[in-house]
Amino acid sequence: MRANIGHVDHCGAAGAVDDVELSPMRNMFRQLAAYNAWANARLYEGALALPDELYRANVGVFFQSLHGTLNHILLTDRLWLTRLTCVGEQPKRLDGILYDDRLELARARLAEDSRLLAVVSGYDEATLARPHAYQTTSGKPQEQPLSDILMHLFNHQTHHRGQAHACLSIVTKQEPPPLDLLLFQRGVPPPDLAEQLGGSAAARP
Repeated sequence: MRANIGHVDHCGAAGAVDDVELSPMRNMFRQLAAYNAWANARLYEGALALPDELYRANVGVFFQSLHGTLNHILLTDRLWLTRLTCVGEQPKRLDGILYDDRLELARARLAEDSRLLAVVSGYDEATLARPHAYQTTSGKPQEQPLSDILMHLFNHQTHHRGQAHACLSIVTKQEPPPLDLLLFQRGVPPPDLAEQLGGSAAARP
């Protein structure tokens, strides 16, 4: 591994990706970013098929409904990507509803998943090991290794995606599509969510 693991300035640029030296940690995070997009496509396919009253039903999870939970996951992904790239606005509350229309929410989710994969793919092993400085939503300064931040981001996604998965099970009283990482690793294809949304992966303004 390359030496001289120093400090990374707030929103510093990613290091050059070394195509020769294999990077297990970088490859792991790229896999997790790709899995995130795969799992979201399967989850959103189920969410889009629901009647509106079931999609918005309060079933007792932390953000009440499938609608609230999916908005929270997107909101916090944007929060962390803003901290990492300095592109975008920091949300003021974690329970905000970014998109009331679920089709707009799904388009925004597709766009954010593509953005996340591109950002993560730009980090090399040395960059992942360096401290990254950012501020919390209350303005408190923090600093920790970039790899730790990414581990939190992907763990947070999985935690709340599990709650969203439970919402689907509760409101339909059926088993929703499984989201196991092993299924992704075995090559189970995701649904073509962009095609279902009319071929556009870009979020509406």
